[in-house]
Amino acid sequence: MRFNDRLKRALAVAALAVVSSWFGPNLVTPALAQLKGTQTEGTITPIPIAIPVFLGDDAQLAGDVSNVVQADLERSGLFRPLDRASFLEQVRDVNAAPRFPDWRSIQAEALVVGRIVNDGSGKVGAEFRLWDVASGKQLAGQRFSTAGQNWRRIGHLIADSVYERLTGEKGYFDTHIVFVDETGPAEHRIKRLAIMDQDGANVRLLSQGKELVLTPRFSPTNQEITYMSYTNDQPKVFIMNLETGKRELVGDFPGMTFAPRFSPDGQKIVMSLGTPDGRTSIYEMDLRSRQSRRLTEATGIDTSPSYAPDGSQIVFESDRDGSQRLYVMNADGSGAHPISMGDGSYSTPVWSPRGDYIAFTKQSGGQFLIGVMKPDGSGERVLTEGFHNEGPTWAPNGRVLMFFRDPGGATGGPRIFSVDITGFNERKVATPAFGSDPAWSPLLN
Repeated sequence: MRFNDRLKRALAVAALAVVSSWFGPNLVTPALAQLKGTQTEGTITPIPIAIPVFLGDDAQLAGDVSNVVQADLERSGLFRPLDRASFLEQVRDVNAAPRFPDWRSIQAEALVVGRIVNDGSGKVGAEFRLWDVASGKQLAGQRFSTAGQNWRRIGHLIADSVYERLTGEKGYFDTHIVFVDETGPAEHRIKRLAIMDQDGANVRLLSQGKELVLTPRFSPTNQEITYMSYTNDQPKVFIMNLETGKRELVGDFPGMTFAPRFSPDGQKIVMSLGTPDGRTSIYEMDLRSRQSRRLTEATGIDTSPSYAPDGSQIVFESDRDGSQRLYVMNADGSGAHPISMGDGSYSTPVWSPRGDYIAFTKQSGGQFLIGVMKPDGSGERVLTEGFHNEGPTWAPNGRVLMFFRDPGGATGGPRIFSVDITGFNERKVATPAFGSDPAWSPLLN
């Protein structure tokens, strides 16, 4: 995508006025940037990183932005922010070289310094530098500007830049989560569409609870979601534009409809529909022509389809052979074959954006497990288990998952959690009320 195209998209998404201009050398990542371990299995030793409170005339705002950066990096599990009370140097100029011996003495391996400018025009500007403490070399430096009400986004953008420079992978902090906000008693739960930042901030309701909403899913190409709505017990599939709030009816299908999801190019949705012959089959609909075609015709229930990131294959769940298993087929419906071979019932599969794993829910021995396997079914691993875990969704870099957990009971309700692909960094995501069915957006910038 050309720079101008990226800039226009960023402006449309979050009123970003100036995006990422380098003002320092683009150096080769040193040894410190190589993570001590892997991001797929085993434990990881987090990188000790120092993030002093940013400079700025508005001390409160500068402190808040630097705290967002620190919280994002810490929550990833790959970084260990050092206690600011241990810092020996007080940063006074973001453009001056730090006193590296002071930072080495507290075992910092990376240092992030920044400055926040609130010019009174309604916009907030920021610049930061990332330093390798061991070599004394600058690794990154960027400037950002955004509307004042979007100040938290500056923190997420800086955290993404640091994450990418030190891990070699794209960050995932400048993203949104759409989910189902749930309030009220269990027997009369009100469910509304809601959206928030990936860290749980800036929650905004997208519907008012007058109808039941389920399974919201992001478009991979623009700021739209598709979701299920039940009005007078009639299922409908909608697409909502998140910038305008307008929604469009995709289809008013007879019988039951489940789990709509976009194709990687955003031009189609795939879903499961109840059919006149009493089956539940996978259908694909072209959003331009509104023409649909049936992809599966096996007996039983085929549901929860999810495309591979290149659009060539679809993973789905089916009980066609008597037990609930995961299947992969070509995008035209041919070549369906099972990939899950373990005990228990498999459901809600979703393909990683990187294409290397499929996440799933598994019910076995009274437990609900969130796990991953390779697309051929090998390498199955459980990441977390609990009374009722369900609905995994991938971060856009394919290294973190969100899901929801419902412990049950009269006063219980679902809560949203994140876990990285190692399974060793599970975190609760704060929401104002109960939350279920999270779906992760692509990066916003």
